[in-house]
Amino acid sequence: MATLLHIDSSVFPGEASASRSVTDAFRKTWEEQHPEGKVIYRDLAVDPVPHITADAHSAAFADPATHTPAQAAALAERVRLVEELEQADAVVIGAPMYNLAIPSTLKAWLDGVIMVGRTAMSDESKIKGTPVTVVASRGGAYGPGTPREGLDHVQNYLESVLRDMLAMDVDFIVPELTMAPHNPAMAELVPLFEASRERAHQDAAVKAKGVVERLAA
Repeated sequence: MATLLHIDSSVFPGEASASRSVTDAFRKTWEEQHPEGKVIYRDLAVDPVPHITADAHSAAFADPATHTPAQAAALAERVRLVEELEQADAVVIGAPMYNLAIPSTLKAWLDGVIMVGRTAMSDESKIKGTPVTVVASRGGAYGPGTPREGLDHVQNYLESVLRDMLAMDVDFIVPELTMAPHNPAMAELVPLFEASRERAHQDAAVKAKGVVERLAA
């Protein structure tokens, strides 16, 4: 039975969130292909995980026999997140751009699951090679040739963390210009936003099916 870990981090609920609508499309296609499968869902905006603390960080490198009660509790929370990730056959993450970077709630989750010697920098990592699809929505356009080229610190950062540190197999869906319907100064860009949104939903279905086929091979 295949397991999908579905993570959302947008502060906006439901269809008000560009990233949520696309991760939902991915999940629905996944569920159609795996009607008896399992989905683990985390909404980091509704139920945020703890940000990294000195106890949580130091406990991962210390002999468990030396842990203080605070270290033991903090490490147990991290291990819970890691085990959840290790159970997943595939992952989909909603990662909207806020002020050029990922939401702090998503960063907190990453800090929790990046555990050197277990999920990171380990040949024995259970998540190595796990396919992860990231929906990196953004209010403007940051691609080559745009005025804001080079200011995207979502996709570059997540590639470094998920691919280079965690050795996962990363793919991106990038809905752009999501602020166009809400910002009068961007009104002329609404058709481009709508086209980007449509492509993102199509990509979600295609990529979900591709992941399913890969796992079945």
